[in-house]
Amino acid sequence: MDEGHDHEHDEIQQCIEECLNCHAACTMTAQYALGEGGDKADPGLVGVLLDCAEICQTSANFMLRGSPYHGATCAACAELCRASEEALREFADDEQLAHCAEMCASCATSCEQMAAMDAEGDEEE
Repeated sequence: MDEGHDHEHDEIQQCIEECLNCHAACTMTAQYALGEGGDKADPGLVGVLLDCAEICQTSANFMLRGSPYHGATCAACAELCRASEEALREFADDEQLAHCAEMCASCATSCEQMAAMDAEGDEEE
């Protein structure tokens, strides 16, 4: 393998891990938010967390399978992670929600990089 391919493989592996971690964090945080009730159980917040969890799982699956469409799922994943992060930021005083916001931000950054790499690859073809 050449160095460029190794670097791309490492970035894909990192993105898969970020997506799986974010999936778990959003799923657990949605359940936590429902248990806490009040503003934290807002259907908009819980909904975006569950949407984020699903697209994170899907993106990880696409990358694990080596799907040529993983760039598209990563772009969508980044968008939903950013939406979740933003929704969670109003609860910065809650450790669980703040931690989930950080996981979403990290996953969004990784997916943005993956989508950009995929777009660059499309341009080269």
